[in-house]
Order: sequence, then C-alpha cells, then structure tokens
Amino acid sequence: MTSRLWRLAALAASLVLAPAACAAIPVWGVSVVRVYPHDRGAFTEGLFYKDGYLYESTGLNGQSQIRKVELASGRVVQARNIDRQYFGEGIVAWKGKLIQLTWSTHVGFVDDLATFRELGRFHYPGEGWALTEDGRRLIMSDGTTKLRFLDPDTHKELRRLTVTADGVPVKNLNELEWVRGEILANIWMTNRIARIDPATGKVKGWIDLTGLIDPADLGGDADAVANGIAYDAAHDRLFVTGKLWPRLFEIRLVPLGSHG
Repeated sequence: MTSRLWRLAALAASLVLAPAACAAIPVWGVSVVRVYPHDRGAFTEGLFYKDGYLYESTGLNGQSQIRKVELASGRVVQARNIDRQYFGEGIVAWKGKLIQLTWSTHVGFVDDLATFRELGRFHYPGEGWALTEDGRRLIMSDGTTKLRFLDPDTHKELRRLTVTADGVPVKNLNELEWVRGEILANIWMTNRIARIDPATGKVKGWIDLTGLIDPADLGGDADAVANGIAYDAAHDRLFVTGKLWPRLFEIRLVPLGSHG
C-alpha cells in the first residue's frame, strides 16, 4: 500500500512521564509500509520474527499460548497452550530454543523452537513481562524501570540497568526488541516505544504510534494497547502490533523533531 505518515497527536495524553522526562529527546512518527492481518483475539505479550514467520505469545490465564504465525495471512500454523495457572508473557529464540516468561508465577519455560515441546523450566524473582536478546545475553523487562540481563543458557541474572529519560526513570517497560544496537520497548498503556541505549539505559528517542490504528477498530477495550515489536534484520523490516489488535503494521520511522 502507499506509505502513509501518521502525525504526532496528543503527546501529553500518551505519556506516563513527567514533562521534563522527554525534554529535547527526539521523537519519531511512523510511515506505514504494509498492513497484515492479526488475530484480534490475541492478547499479545511477546513477539519476534524468524525465518519468514512471526512467533507470538499471548496472555491471560486459560488463554495463554505460544504460536507460529504466517506473516502474510495471519494464520496460526502451530500453537501450544500454556497451563491455565500461568499467564504467558514475553518470548525470545535462543540456539534452537524458545524461552518464555510468565507474569507473576516466577516461572520461565524453555521449549524446542521447532516442535514447541517443553524442555525445561527456570525461576526468577518478581514479575516477567518481556524478553529479547543482543546476541550474547537475554534482556528481560519486569514492568519496573529496570531491565535485567540474563545468561542465555543458565538464565541467571547478570546485571540490571535503569532506564531513564533526561534523568527521570521510565516505568512500565513492556515488550522488547533488539534493533540495530538499540533496545526498543513498548511503554505499557501508552502509544510510545522507547529507543534505549543498552550501555547507559538512556532513552535516545521516542517512537509515537498515535493514530496508527483507529480506536473504533478496538471496540473501546481499555486493554487493547500497543504491545508487540518484531524486527526482520535480514530485510530491515520493523513490525508493530497491539493486544487485541486486528492488524499488524510494517513501519518506517519518520523524524518529527524533539519534545520538551
């Protein structure tokens, strides 16, 4: 489809930060490259792209799944249900395995990426929200202002990094993706994605998704918020979606200046 620029709107309403937290930080809007179907019943908690497919984890007790999804059609080609006692959260691929967090039960799963067969479990303190990897370590969010770096094989915590915007901690870090040396993080209950420097934790920029999807398409559901970032490194394609969204978008970033 023809690329379309979504302009920045109602910035203050979309932030959970104090105004000073985003002073002079560059802001990007998005240009839509292509739109794909997405299961509007999917409570998206984790997303990544690999070998032509999207891998998605969905949440809610009794409804949580891990899925392999055909990008063009949105068709689920493989899925495994998670036991109803667990609320599924973020996922990442590592050396032929799929690693998944759960929300508040302190349990992570290690599955075979090809078959989704469970291979093992691990434990961690606090909540689990999202996962990505930088080629050496797993990176985990837990809904706070901090990111955890984990050993990808033992899943032991190596360090924590506080994320800040102009010196102010940024809370509610949610779904994550490693993109060209940066950590991209959805900020829960907002239309914003933070571009985070993995060395310092500083927010280098904001991506604003305001206007990307018509609120009428979301049926007024307060939980239908932006969440889900995937990157096709081989073809430099960036995808975003949301919980209960009927569409997934391939986007390009368009500079909009700074916000203070």
